[in-house]
Amino acid sequence: MDMTYYDHGTPAERWERAQMFFDAKDYAAAARVLGGLVEEVPEQTGPRLLLARAYYHSAQLQRAEAELRILVERDPVEHYARLMLGRTLERQGRHEEAGPHLRIASALAGDFERV
Repeated sequence: MDMTYYDHGTPAERWERAQMFFDAKDYAAAARVLGGLVEEVPEQTGPRLLLARAYYHSAQLQRAEAELRILVERDPVEHYARLMLGRTLERQGRHEEAGPHLRIASALAGDFERV
């Protein structure tokens, strides 16, 4: 197996590396690290959510949507995943689909004016 910089180290080291890439706005590199990490620990929300955000910021909207749908299906009250799913759908021009997710995210955040 060919070990690269992106998948080298413990899960904690890769998580930290992914966050550094994300913070540096190198979203494609963050996604490379996070993709393997999510495969290794699919039950963890943090890496999958950051992967979805990296995809969103690098305009890989279908990939972002797929990750966010997994999160929302697993945890329907995950506020930030709902918000990101709504924004991802909006960015794809799918405003009608985005509306319910954005309203739920607003309600979960306590912003009842948008509901």
